[in-house]
Order: sequence, then structure tokens, then C-alpha cells
Amino acid sequence: MAERRAVVAPSQCRSPVVDSLANWPDKSFRFRLCCFTVIFLSKKSPRIAELLADLPASGYDPHYLGYFVCFNRQLFFEAHDVLEQLWLAGGKTAPNYAFFKGLIQLAGAYVHLQKGRLRPAVALFRLAEANLSLYPQVHGGLELRDVLTLVHQWRDAVEAGEFSVNPLETQPAPQLLLDGMAFR
Repeated sequence: MAERRAVVAPSQCRSPVVDSLANWPDKSFRFRLCCFTVIFLSKKSPRIAELLADLPASGYDPHYLGYFVCFNRQLFFEAHDVLEQLWLAGGKTAPNYAFFKGLIQLAGAYVHLQKGRLRPAVALFRLAEANLSLYPQVHGGLELRDVLTLVHQWRDAVEAGEFSVNPLETQPAPQLLLDGMAFR
């Protein structure tokens, strides 16, 4: 039987098992219940659900696709939050753990640029590069060679300006292509 996913808030489930798990300190975990995988939502979940509500149909997890939609709308903080839920749900042993972490760090670098914090942005660009470099040139429908080029260009622009010129104020905002398309 194929797994079906239900994304629910703890208050929406009524059973002794779910009631006992509803008070678990970590609300972002998964557990199997019959043939459903239940993913408890965090306090950020209503905002994330709103961001994911109108996504185009695709073969990707809505959190993954939502990352690209938010990123390409320059909603970098929201892109981070959307993908973070998928990253945390997979755990540290998931095959995409470092991949998702690198994408989250990339969005975080742009959050720092939006706030004028250039040194932390460069630090996150470096961390993103380290994590994304662990994967093949094309991974998850994403041309990582292009993403790493983007990382280098933006990091180099900040460093060339000696941490006093914010390239986000002088260059067009970055866009990420998923399967060759810029989702917005």
C-alpha cells in the first residue's frame, strides 16, 4: 500500500496515541499511524501552509517547491522556513540532509544581505557551498553547478567591495531554476 501523508496540527488528532504524542517537546517529528505518515506542524506552520497553498502541481514535495517559489520572490526568510520543515523531518541520516541544509544556508545568506549584514552573509555562502558541493552536478532537479557559480559570484562581490558594498542593492536579485524553470 502506498504511503499517504497527512499534515495535521496536534489539536486535529484525537486518539490516545496522538494525545500522548501531542505534548511531545519536539513538534516537528513524524510518526506512522496506520497507513499515514503524520507530520506535526510547528508554530510556523500556518504561515508555511499559506505559502504552500497555491503552488503549481509538480512531482516535488510542496516544501521543496515552495523553497524555490519563495526564493525567487525574494522571500528568503520564508524560503528558509519552508525548506527547514522538510530538512528537519528527514533527520541527519537522510540522503538529502546536507543538500537541504545548503539550500537553507543559501537563503540565509540572502536574508543577511537584505539586512545589510555582509560578513554573516559571506559565512553562510561558504557553508552553503560546502554542503551543496557534496552532491552531483544535477540533484533534485537543480543544476548545482549554476547554484555554486551564483554562490561564488555573490560572495566575491561582497568581498570585492571589502564588506561595504551590498550587491543585493546594486544587482538584480538571484533566481534559482528547478528543472530549468523559475517558479515564482
